[in-house]
Amino acid sequence: MAKEKEDAKAKPEKAAPKADAPKKAGGGGEKKERKGKGAAGAIPNAPAKPEGYVSTASAPETPRMKKRYHQEVAPLLRKQFAYKNVMQVPRLQKIVINMGLGEAVGNPKIIESAVVELAQLTGQKPVVTRSKKAIANFKLRAGLAIGAMVTLRADRMWEFLDRLISLALPRVRDFKGISPKAFDGRGNYSLGMREQIVFPEIDYDKVDKIKGLNVSFVTTANTDEEGRALLSAFGMPFRA
Repeated sequence: MAKEKEDAKAKPEKAAPKADAPKKAGGGGEKKERKGKGAAGAIPNAPAKPEGYVSTASAPETPRMKKRYHQEVAPLLRKQFAYKNVMQVPRLQKIVINMGLGEAVGNPKIIESAVVELAQLTGQKPVVTRSKKAIANFKLRAGLAIGAMVTLRADRMWEFLDRLISLALPRVRDFKGISPKAFDGRGNYSLGMREQIVFPEIDYDKVDKIKGLNVSFVTTANTDEEGRALLSAFGMPFRA
């Protein structure tokens, strides 16, 4: 018995098996999944979207006149004038609406109503225009507010053009069409309107005074013929 105890003490104890060392990143080990969303950022158990799916939940609707330009007007003008390049086709750059109010020299409050009405017509804040020179005969000093104007581009421009042609011009009294001679020689057109109440956005009961306004169409056309063809294709009612 004594010999057996001595032999047991003499034998070295076996070392406990070492735990596997953690594998280094990039060493081929499996990557840990992220909590919540997966490695690709997808929500687990989410239904698969069909092929070619495009979300339009937050995309604004394209204005009707803009669609008409790309689908009807541009191909028509390209065929009519035989343009070789698509970029040669005339297009509408901007629309400028201006109210000149000389009466504001004696009645400054008329500017406030003009700004409110222009904002209702265009959906954009107008800019107050001021005189640059002093004219004694008109009792005008430099820096006085004498008008308001708005410059429309992109979707607001197309929407205003649609409302002008479809709603405002047909409501003009004794309307016989607009003059075809108001071009500037470079394809730009200016239209004068005597009453702002032809626009349905204006509440007639809140109008303090009838005001006229000027609408200028700035195009990329090089000639008046091209500019007139562009506006006519949109439905602008020119007199014969």
